Amino acid sequence: MSTMIIDDLRTTIIGRWLERLAGNKSAHRNHWQTKIVYFRSVAGLLAARPGPAPTWRNVVIAAQPLGRKSTFYDVAGTHARHRMLDDLLADGRPDAMQIALSYLRNDAVEQLIDETKVWSYWPYRQHLLARVLRADMTGSQMEQALTQSLIVWARRNDNLAAALDYSPPACAVEDLTLLRQGQLAAMRAASQLSDVLRAEAANPLAEVRVHAMATVPETRRIEG
Repeated sequence: MSTMIIDDLRTTIIGRWLERLAGNKSAHRNHWQTKIVYFRSVAGLLAARPGPAPTWRNVVIAAQPLGRKSTFYDVAGTHARHRMLDDLLADGRPDAMQIALSYLRNDAVEQLIDETKVWSYWPYRQHLLARVLRADMTGSQMEQALTQSLIVWARRNDNLAAALDYSPPACAVEDLTLLRQGQLAAMRAASQLSDVLRAEAANPLAEVRVHAMATVPETRRIEG
């Protein structure tokens, strides 16, 4: 794989967004830690009760004792601070704009679910990047490894993966567009990875899943 692609994967828009927020070590007014409260809440609700997205009230109640309507809308919704979408829109390049449009939601909880998927999948993604650097994979090998990584995450977070019609973590979509070097539109990349998640849900014992489970260890989510 070319050095340029490796550098791009190390400095993705979503990666910079996440690491900027998670890198804040201040004990006071730490927005990332507030986000994590709600990421855990919505992930827990989906794990316990798959199906339609929970209401914002359900999310706030599940986030107790820290959950509040005011802080919920500080991390989710049109006027939320430090939205992942805002970084994609600010970048302005065609692929970034397409990814943003793919994840543009009117519902605050759905927006929160999109960011929760990124938070939940990110350790798998970082493990994947480390494997690429060690193995010096080709682009096609990296794409296969990305698919396997996504399947492992989905198997361990099945209801979260299925939420919003199997919408994939936005960071995986960004990675796939980078691997294809302009030959795959971001919206098509999102559709392709959604198909991977649907296929895994329909056939959880597929050979690719078994192989992936053997190569990716349990990981911890980013806590900041």
